[in-house]
Amino acid sequence: MTSTLITNIGELVTNDPAMGDGSFLGVAHDAALVIEDEHVAWIGPASKAPPTDAREDIGGRAVVPGFVDSHTHLVFAGERSAEFAARMAGERYTGGGIMTTVTATRAASDTALRVHTAHLAAEMLASGTTTIEIKSGYGLTVADELRLLRIAGEFTPETTFMGAHVVPLEFANDRDGYLDLVCGEMLATCSPYARWIDVFCDTGAFSAEETRRVLAAGIEAGLLPRLHGNQIQHGPGVQIAVEFGAASVDHCTHLDDSDIEALAASDTVATLLPGADFSTRSPYPDARRLLDAGVTVALATDCNPGSSFVTSIPLCIALAVREMQMTPAEALHAATAGGAAALRREGIGHLSVGARADIVVLEATTFVHLAYRPAAPIVARAWRGGATSPPQ
Repeated sequence: MTSTLITNIGELVTNDPAMGDGSFLGVAHDAALVIEDEHVAWIGPASKAPPTDAREDIGGRAVVPGFVDSHTHLVFAGERSAEFAARMAGERYTGGGIMTTVTATRAASDTALRVHTAHLAAEMLASGTTTIEIKSGYGLTVADELRLLRIAGEFTPETTFMGAHVVPLEFANDRDGYLDLVCGEMLATCSPYARWIDVFCDTGAFSAEETRRVLAAGIEAGLLPRLHGNQIQHGPGVQIAVEFGAASVDHCTHLDDSDIEALAASDTVATLLPGADFSTRSPYPDARRLLDAGVTVALATDCNPGSSFVTSIPLCIALAVREMQMTPAEALHAATAGGAAALRREGIGHLSVGARADIVVLEATTFVHLAYRPAAPIVARAWRGGATSPPQ
C-alpha cells in the first residue's frame, strides 16, 4: 500500500462531530491526514503525523470533504440559451423545453454524448465535486434511455432511470401507453444499468397516481426511489416521496407545513437546487424552515441544459447562503454530508478514518470563502479516491 501525508492544513473540515471543535462540521486546525490507497488512514495534529511514503504540504490552506452532487442530468446534447434569455426577459418557466433536449439527444452519437459528459464531469471535479449522480430522461425511448444509462455508468455508479421525465411528443395522445412502456419494456431494459428510479411529479409532468405507479414498478424491479417534486408549484411530490421511503425529494421550492412535518419525521432528504431557482427566476426554497424543523438538507447543481446549466457546487453554496437563509457551515454540510445522505452512501461526504479519500483543498484559509468569494477559482486541488487532480 502507498501512503501520502497531506500536511500543514490550516483548517480541516471533517463533518465528524467527534473530531476537532465538536461542531457538526468537526473543524480542526493545524491538522494533517494520511491517504492510504483510496481511503483516509489517519487524521490528527500535523506535529504528530506518522511517516509516509509521500508528503504534500498545502501551505496552511483549508481542506473540506469532496462535494457530493446528488442530482444531475449530465448526459445530453444541445443547449437552450435562447430559452434562458427568454426567461430573463420575463417568460415563465414551465418545464416545456425538455423535448428540445430530447430531440437533440436522440440525434447525437454515443461518442458525442460521451465527450460532452466527460467535459462536464471534468468541470465538476475542477470545482471540487468528487461524487456525482446522473439521470437518464433525455431519451424517452427504450434504446435511448438504455444508451444514456450506459454512458452515465462510465462516470458514476450513481445512475438513475428517469423515463418518467415528461411524456414524449409521439405519445402526446396516449399517456397511458407511455406509462405502460416506462413501467414495462423500458424499465426491464434499463434497470440493470441503474441504481435509482426517479419521477418528475409536478405540473406539466406526472400526476400523483402516475408517480406512484412508476415508483412502485421501479421498486419491484430492484431500484431505489427518489423524486422531483414541488418545483413549479405546490403538489403531492413531497408526500409521495415520504410515503415510498424515497432517499430524497428534489427541488422543494413550494412547501407547506405538512410537507415539512412529513420530511422531519422521515429519512427522506430535501435536496435543494439553487442553480435551478437562479436560472428560472423562481422563488428560492426556505432552507431555514427545513433545517429548523430537523430535516436533512442536501445541495446539488441539477446540471442540465434547460433550467440549471450549472456545474459548480461552490456557486450553489453561495446562493444557498445568500438566498436560502443557510449559514456557510450549513451549506457546506449540505453539499457534502447532505449529498451523501441523499445517495445513502456512508463512506463519502466526510473525512474520517476509513472514509474514501475525497479531499478538496481550497485556495483560502477557511471554508467560509466558498460563500464569501462567489465565482472565484476557489478549489486549488482535489483528491478523488486518493488520486489527485493537477493543481489549478
